[in-house]
Amino acid sequence: MIANPATLSSSAQGAPRIRWNKLAPYLFIAPFFVIFLVFGLFPILYSGYISLHEWRGLNPPVFVGLLNYQNLLQDGDFLIAIRNTVTLLLISGPLTVFGGLLLAVLLNNKLVRFRNLFRTIFYLPLVVSLIVAAQVFNLLLDNPFGLVNEGLARLGLERIGFFQDPNLSLIVLTMLIVWKYIGNDLVIMLAGLQSIPPELGEAAMVDGATGWQIFWHITLPLMRPIILFDIVLSTIGTFNLFAEPYTLFGTTGG
Repeated sequence: MIANPATLSSSAQGAPRIRWNKLAPYLFIAPFFVIFLVFGLFPILYSGYISLHEWRGLNPPVFVGLLNYQNLLQDGDFLIAIRNTVTLLLISGPLTVFGGLLLAVLLNNKLVRFRNLFRTIFYLPLVVSLIVAAQVFNLLLDNPFGLVNEGLARLGLERIGFFQDPNLSLIVLTMLIVWKYIGNDLVIMLAGLQSIPPELGEAAMVDGATGWQIFWHITLPLMRPIILFDIVLSTIGTFNLFAEPYTLFGTTGG
């Protein structure tokens, strides 16, 4: 049997197209992986390598093993920083995550008027410059000239050093984080709520379920992946926190 020349020509032309279709997705994602390898993975691996050496920048690195890590774990300032970071995470994390969930549930209710306005109000602090936000908190809580301390003085009460006391400084920082970032959690939770088919809640209402039962048995289980994602983001953000405390307290904060 002799093959049709037209068929052979069509097959020959189609082969490169098939190979291109298989190769094209990898070419599109290649720039990301190149950038990630150069600016992400390589610095991490090189930092791990350098951490096992004593290096002053001019002389060749000298291998010291885990000595740098031992010194780090014996550094009092490092241990205080870890303690403060974990404390901040345990306080601000639930407030932003579950506070954002609560606000999202309220603003997802069609009976609430001006929902779009409230969404904008809660999201607006995220757009505000961190420098501006820190200055607002300084104007409010500064000792002795802040508005809060001025009000306490007019009432005959003692002024409070919000930025001088370590415990109060942690509370002030928590207030700033919650005020500034709860809008981001609100948007994430609201997107998750709006992805839930409304038919599930309507069917439960027909069966006699209350609003709380619908939330607990339908909404919350379906929102667990979103909540977990938000908790992970909150944890990463807290451990990467630097600009907020530095802007508020500089190098003299408690």
